[in-house]
Amino acid sequence: MKPGPVLFTVIFVWFLLGTVSFFWDFFSLVWIIFAVISLPLIIIDALLLFFLVDRLSVTRELPSSLAQGESTWVKLTIARENNTGSLKKLLPAKIAIWDLYPSSMETDAFPAILDKKQLKFINIEPCIFEYKLTPKERGLWWFNETELLLSSFCRLWLLKREHRSSNFVRTYPNFNKMKAAAQMDLKGILEKSGLKNIRMRGHGLEFSSLRDYKEGDSIKAIDWRATSRRQKVIIKEYQEERDQQLLFLLDTGYRLHSWDTDHNNEKCLQFDNALEASLLLSWISLKHGDSVGMGSFGSESSNTQNRWLSPRKGLSTFPLLMNNFYDLQSSPSPSSPFSALEEALTKLKRRTFIILISNLREEDNESLSLILKHITKRHLLLFVSLREKESELIAYREPKGTEEALETAAAFSYMISRRDLYRSWEHSGILTMECSGSNLSSALINRYLDIKRSGRL
Repeated sequence: MKPGPVLFTVIFVWFLLGTVSFFWDFFSLVWIIFAVISLPLIIIDALLLFFLVDRLSVTRELPSSLAQGESTWVKLTIARENNTGSLKKLLPAKIAIWDLYPSSMETDAFPAILDKKQLKFINIEPCIFEYKLTPKERGLWWFNETELLLSSFCRLWLLKREHRSSNFVRTYPNFNKMKAAAQMDLKGILEKSGLKNIRMRGHGLEFSSLRDYKEGDSIKAIDWRATSRRQKVIIKEYQEERDQQLLFLLDTGYRLHSWDTDHNNEKCLQFDNALEASLLLSWISLKHGDSVGMGSFGSESSNTQNRWLSPRKGLSTFPLLMNNFYDLQSSPSPSSPFSALEEALTKLKRRTFIILISNLREEDNESLSLILKHITKRHLLLFVSLREKESELIAYREPKGTEEALETAAAFSYMISRRDLYRSWEHSGILTMECSGSNLSSALINRYLDIKRSGRL
């Protein structure tokens, strides 16, 4: 229990009267009478608050899973502890509420004040307070306590009460676009995502159906046997081969532990863009009938240790991916793409399209050259590198002075060496892709569809 603002006002007035009474004797009597009246009132108000005021109880209700950046409503129910019995305790004059939500979330609802008018119906039914909360980071978060600051009847004293109402929530990456497209076909998803339509090259790998010839169809697609039987031109239709296998390898080390922007131009880590793009492509791949797995490398801390989920088929795999990787975080720790690929080779039993997302540089060429030949014999590998904005800004700026000119030349040379490295990998049969974090999702999905329709898988 601690003094309230009204008590400080009373004490200030009492000291002020004492100062004035030093000069005028008449105020001495007023000073004494004020003290005689105030002191018992202060004591009684404190005793009532401590012994007779109901401490109340608090329960919290909120969804068990949240979407990053999407606001949700949290409901606090404040009820009397002594609802039964002959003696019902008194209600405080005012209540200030603080819900101790995780630091990864934001709200401007606190402190919330409930006055006597709002509490007058609490004898009939509990008082409900709702506030809007916005999660800003992915992960598993705990709500521990709710603090109530109870005011005495004369508001001379305040009593702090902590109510333990533990809840935990999972904050997942924001997939509103994916959820909205869940009831549509793949074509609708691509159109809503702003993804380009890619013209199919070749015939695909799986026969789909026969149909009548239409103007513009390729002569190579004519089924001559069916044409001779039916006495009209029949075309063979093909579709992309299904039941192929994808594996995402995400770098959680220092390479993607730098700031970038997302599709809403909001500041975020490059790793967040990589994870969101991987999960979005996973969902589309599973809908195409492929098997999808995911692994991470580069983390050494206990809460973001390296993870692995073997490729599985069916849309039921997507919740497994979400629950296993939703709280994965990057850290400024060293990472080795070579070790990640070496470990993946020991676990993969069939041909797989491996997508490794990191920030590959010239110094990686020596170590990776030892294993790339073994990978290309059995698997198809795509290296995805996220662009370094700082290097690009330095490389393309107009230098002022000798020092900036040297920095610009060094940054430009560094970018040229990266591109030369990617070209050399392309010549050796390794697919490469370099893009910004904000465009990663659409670029990666288009590249996947392009590769799938080309028959390279």
